Amino acid sequence: MQKPTFLKQFALFLSWLPFLSAAHAEALKAGDPAPLFQLSAQDGSEVNLASRQGKGWTVLYFYPKAGTPGCTTQACAFRDAIEIIRRQNAEVYGISTDELKALLDFHSKHKLSFNLLSDADAKVTEAYGVKMPVINLAKRWTFIVDPALVIRQIDDDVDPALDARRVAESLQQLQATQ
Repeated sequence: MQKPTFLKQFALFLSWLPFLSAAHAEALKAGDPAPLFQLSAQDGSEVNLASRQGKGWTVLYFYPKAGTPGCTTQACAFRDAIEIIRRQNAEVYGISTDELKALLDFHSKHKLSFNLLSDADAKVTEAYGVKMPVINLAKRWTFIVDPALVIRQIDDDVDPALDARRVAESLQQLQATQ
């Protein structure tokens, strides 16, 4: 029995998804300045990356969707490791394309002690090169930014359960070489 034409066309469309994303600037790499942004946190306050200059290290972890299993695992891992990360003079920000209400609910439910930022229009997600093709979701990537707002490490193969621990280890290594 032959598959219906629709299924063949749909399969072909899916195979082309990676090539359909909008053209964007060259991919970010370690040593590049971090793209500046201002986003709203789960509580409605504004977070401006430029205000972090000279105030310590910044961890930006992008995740697809609040409340999903991998994103919950990752957020809770950062919650559990936040004091270790802060003792290394770093602050953590989770960024997704979720609306503020979803972020506030997620933040409250899991008793998170760091800000979740809403990038509902995906402009920051695009600037960091982590927007999924076609859909308005972020890929799961983590950026470590130094006090001069220069990207020092990019992890594009993030394990949600291990991300916070890897960030803490990386911060220690990066700071030892500065």
